[in-house]
Amino acid sequence: MIRWRAGAVSRIRREWPGAAELEVALEADGGGADGSAAPAACRALAYTALVGRPEAGDRVLLNTTALAMGLGTGGYALVVAVPDRLPPDPAGPGHLVKARYTPLQCTVLGADEQGSPHHEILRGADGVDGMPVVTADLHSALPAVLAGVEATRPGTRVVYVMLDGGALPAWFSRSAAALRAAGRLAATVTVGQSFGGDLEAVTTHTGLLTARHVLGAELAVVAQGPGNLGTGTPWGFSGVATGEAVNAAAVLGGRPVASLRVSEADARERHRGVSHHSLTAYGRVALAAADVVVPALPGAFGTRVRDQAAELAGRHRLVEVPVDGLEDALRALPVRVSSMGRGLAEDLAYFLAAAAAGRHAAGLLAAAG
Repeated sequence: MIRWRAGAVSRIRREWPGAAELEVALEADGGGADGSAAPAACRALAYTALVGRPEAGDRVLLNTTALAMGLGTGGYALVVAVPDRLPPDPAGPGHLVKARYTPLQCTVLGADEQGSPHHEILRGADGVDGMPVVTADLHSALPAVLAGVEATRPGTRVVYVMLDGGALPAWFSRSAAALRAAGRLAATVTVGQSFGGDLEAVTTHTGLLTARHVLGAELAVVAQGPGNLGTGTPWGFSGVATGEAVNAAAVLGGRPVASLRVSEADARERHRGVSHHSLTAYGRVALAAADVVVPALPGAFGTRVRDQAAELAGRHRLVEVPVDGLEDALRALPVRVSSMGRGLAEDLAYFLAAAAAGRHAAGLLAAAG
């Protein structure tokens, strides 16, 4: 289940809030079971709040499973410990345990727990006051949604509610860190088993309430962290939670805005046009009505997207949103957008669809005054 390796830190390649990317010289282990030579070095990621900040020369214990599997998003070795220089014990309140009953379970202060300064606010909170809530299947939609928001209503206070279907540590996301630093994102709330946000919450529901009543969000984006689990089956994918997020937003009196996962470049037919993930999550899992944003894409591909989205009309409100100007907004982002290894040039339709959802959600705020 876990491939263990040990090595020594050669250098720190780069850092961003909560994480350090390292180059590690691996100790000899005799090579692979197939007789292949073991790599001499690898990239590794250390979450500094968990293991401390490794320095050149430190011996580190690594989990190299994702690296050996060749995963695109998570293709790092992960630092499990710096055994010869352990970090100090944590200080401060918090008894909400995440990554529970794993060797790296951690204790955080939940915004909704009894010891939190926000507990009284959240104990009485029962709704989000009509706040638009954009739901998206993939983490890569987040910057694109923000581009659409900024192009429509600059300065909107947006909070990201991160689900636990992908990466659990919010620190893995360089894009979220850069968007926060650039002022495009006000804060992140990590919910479920995910952790490392500006604030922590137990459920998607309390995450949305925290975004609204503690962080003052005007608009929330709900999506999983980086990475995605899919099995090529109708129900076996982590994006099922997108439909559940629609339900959470609706039951709290929010305005769910469903961002479609669209692709013109994916080699898999089930993801061409509108992905079967969106059709399942919104067509089968979401029991509450949402504004499903249909991007007004040109040509035969745009017709295909509109025809596929029509399957959702019985349950949801289909809203066709123009995409003019959104490519420029995407190019003006302070981060490079990428999804499944494809950028704007390779799959512009994907990013335009997410940006259109941001445009519509911000338009709801503008219309409300």
